[in-house]
Amino acid sequence: MPAANPLAQGLGIRRQPDPCAMVVFGASGDLTKRKLFPALYSLAYRRLLPERFGVIGVARTEDTTRQFLTAMRKSVKEFARDPFRTDVFESLAGGFRYVATDFADDTGEDRVGNALAELDRERGTAGNRLYYLAVPPVAFPVVIREVGERRDGTGWARVIVEKPFGHDLASANELTASIKRWFAEDEVFRIDHYLGKETVQNLMALRFANGIFEPLWNRQLVDHVQITVAESIGVEGRAGYYERAGAIRDIFQNHLLQLLALTAMEPPIDFSADAVRNEKVKVLRAMHTPGPKSVVRGQYGRGFVEGEEVISYREEPGVAPRSITETYIAAKLYVDNWRWADTPFYVRAGKRLARRETTIAINFKQAPHPPFEAIAGDGLRPNVLVVHVQPDEGVSLAVGAKVPGAGMSIRTVHMDFLYGGAFREGVPEAYERLILDAMLGDATLFTREDEVDEQWKLVDAIVGAWGRDRPSFPNYAAGSWGPALADELLHRDGRSWRRH
Repeated sequence: MPAANPLAQGLGIRRQPDPCAMVVFGASGDLTKRKLFPALYSLAYRRLLPERFGVIGVARTEDTTRQFLTAMRKSVKEFARDPFRTDVFESLAGGFRYVATDFADDTGEDRVGNALAELDRERGTAGNRLYYLAVPPVAFPVVIREVGERRDGTGWARVIVEKPFGHDLASANELTASIKRWFAEDEVFRIDHYLGKETVQNLMALRFANGIFEPLWNRQLVDHVQITVAESIGVEGRAGYYERAGAIRDIFQNHLLQLLALTAMEPPIDFSADAVRNEKVKVLRAMHTPGPKSVVRGQYGRGFVEGEEVISYREEPGVAPRSITETYIAAKLYVDNWRWADTPFYVRAGKRLARRETTIAINFKQAPHPPFEAIAGDGLRPNVLVVHVQPDEGVSLAVGAKVPGAGMSIRTVHMDFLYGGAFREGVPEAYERLILDAMLGDATLFTREDEVDEQWKLVDAIVGAWGRDRPSFPNYAAGSWGPALADELLHRDGRSWRRH
C-alpha cells in the first residue's frame, strides 16, 4: 500500500460508504475504460470502497465476464494513476459481473436483476444500488424506466447521469420528468467531472478559509474575471455528438458556467450540498443574456498544433463540409447582484487552441496612485490571482516586487503553489471523488435541477440569436488562441486575454 505521507496529516478520513452494488450501463464504452474502472481501482487501492461491494457492467458487446476483465486490467494499467497491484485488482474483480444485453430488453433486465441478487447473496451488498448511465443521451429514458420499474424498496437507489443533460431547456425538462417518475431529486446525481477536480474545490477553500481573500472578492477591488477552458485536441472521433452540440453545449453550458458560479457565489452557510448549490443558483439567476456583440463564436481551420499540421474541423470524419458548428465560444457576461454589478466575466472555450489549459483569473484593479509608476514602465501590471485547474494544478498570485540592485525598478513576479509540491500526493482523478460522493449520498459536487434549468435558459437565448445569421467559418487557425473577434471583445474595454 502507499507509504505514509507526513504532509497529509490532518487531511481526515472520510466515512466509509454503505455496502452497495454499482451498475455501469455502457460498460464497453471509452468512458468506462479510461475513467470509471481506473477510478474504482484507485478507490480500492486506497481502501475507500465499501468492504461489501460489487460491480455489474452492462453493454451490448457480447463479451464474457473473463473477457471484459481482461480488457479492464489493460485499461487500469494504462490509465489508472496508481501502480498496478494484482491483489488490489483481483479483490475488485472478485465482485464483478458482466451482462451482455440490449438496455431495452426485458430479459436483459432480468439478467441484471439476477446478477444484483447474486451480489446481495455473495458479497452482502444489502440491496443498495448505484446506477451509472455511461450511455448516449438517447438511451437515458429507456434505462431509467427499466431500472425504476424494478425498484423494490430494498436499500437505497441512486442514479448518476452523464452530461449532456438534455440538448436545450425543453429536452432537459423532459429528461427530468422521466427521472422524477422513479427517483427523487436527492437520488439523482448529474455529473460534471470538472466539479470533481481538486483545484475547482480548492477555489472554495481559497475564498472561504483565508481571511485575506474574501474582503477583496468584489466589484470594488476586482477589475474583471477571465475563465478559460482550452483544448489542443480536435473532436477525436466524436463528430456525431459534436455536430449536434458544438462548444456552447459541450463546454459552455456546463463546465464554464459552473466555474463562473463557483467563482462568483456568496459564502454558503455551510458546505452541505443544498447550501452550496443554493448559492450557485443565485449567481446563475443573476446573469443576464449577453447581446450579440458580447458573444463570439468560431470554428478552427487548418493549422499547426505542437509542431504537427492538423486538418480543419470541416475536414474531420463525420463533419458536414459546410458545417457551421462552433468549436470556439467567447462571451462577456455580467452577474447583476450587489457584489459583482458592472464587473465583466470574460469566458472562452475552444478546441484546437494553442495548448490545453483551464484557468480562472481574478484580475484586481490597478493601485490608484503608485509613486513609482514612472520608473515601473510596462514591468508592473495589476495583481492577478490565477487558479490553475489543469494541467498544472495550483494557484499563482502576481505581485509587484523590486528588482535587486541600485535604484527602484519594479517587476511583476509570481508566487506559486503547486499541489504536487505541497502535498507530495498525486491529484485524485475527478471521477474518484465523484463516484465516492455518490456512494456516500453527498451531492455537493453534482448539479441540481434548477442549476441545469438556469444554464439552459442562458444557452437557449444565445443560440436563438444565432439563428438569424450565418457565420463565416473557419475563422481561426488550429494552434492559435481563437478568432480575432475574441480579442476585440476585450480590446473594446481596454483589456486583453491573459497570455503565458
